[in-house]
Amino acid sequence: MPPQIYTRNCEIIEPDLFPEGMQRIAMGIEYKGSLFSGFQTQSSGVPTVQQSLERAFSAICDEPITLVCAGRTDKGVHATGQVIHFDTQAVRPQKAWLRGANTQLPDGVSIRWASAVDPRFHARFSAGSRCYRYIIHNTYTPSALLQDMVTWDRRRFDLQAMREASAHLLGEHDFSALRGADCQARNPVRVMQRIDIDKINDFIVIEVQATAFLYHMVRNIVGVLAAVACSGKPPEWVAQVLKSRDRSQADVTAPADGLYLVNVAYPEHYGLPQYPKGPYFLPE
Repeated sequence: MPPQIYTRNCEIIEPDLFPEGMQRIAMGIEYKGSLFSGFQTQSSGVPTVQQSLERAFSAICDEPITLVCAGRTDKGVHATGQVIHFDTQAVRPQKAWLRGANTQLPDGVSIRWASAVDPRFHARFSAGSRCYRYIIHNTYTPSALLQDMVTWDRRRFDLQAMREASAHLLGEHDFSALRGADCQARNPVRVMQRIDIDKINDFIVIEVQATAFLYHMVRNIVGVLAAVACSGKPPEWVAQVLKSRDRSQADVTAPADGLYLVNVAYPEHYGLPQYPKGPYFLPE
């Protein structure tokens, strides 16, 4: 069976049916989520990342552009490693994509890299994993400069207990107990590949990597891990919550401010650039 191509509307076509003169462009995007009402365009007309990007690309390409993203982040969630793609007949050098489109974008969203890719590439379906970082600023008083960029929490965190609790989330599980009430995913099963918890200066960094995530899943994971670290819940409680498949067993959702989409992994043959995960106030 020949390789398939997904169109911008996620329809499948054969490679020889990809329109002549059309090219697929992939880009790495970063944005400050607190300035937008989420990534996805909404009918209400509120500012979103997708709306801003499509307006900029349409101006540069001189044709209507519809894009596809690796993951639709919620209101207030940031990104240093979002990936998108779109199809266009416009031919532009790489510098033109970066400089031209960035001049059309509002404050708070920027293109990090741009690359023409094989039409078989799909920002969503070609991804092997997504990686998020949740940043807790663990100080006695909040930072004025980091407002909306981190979650501030003055409590004392037992990081070892958090790590023990996180081990119960690794592997393939039904994550119904850790997804938001408005989650529309038909299948709640996900494969959690990795959870790392570190203290970097005054920041607690919780890094999670999975094949894909459910609505509010990362923020709910942080919520239960924080309950273990600060509220005396035993690490085994997380396993009980997960097994229950009942959201009411751990109805604690961490704020959006501290959450970043930092990396989306694709097969090496696509040759996409790799950048530090960020956010930039953290040392690599």
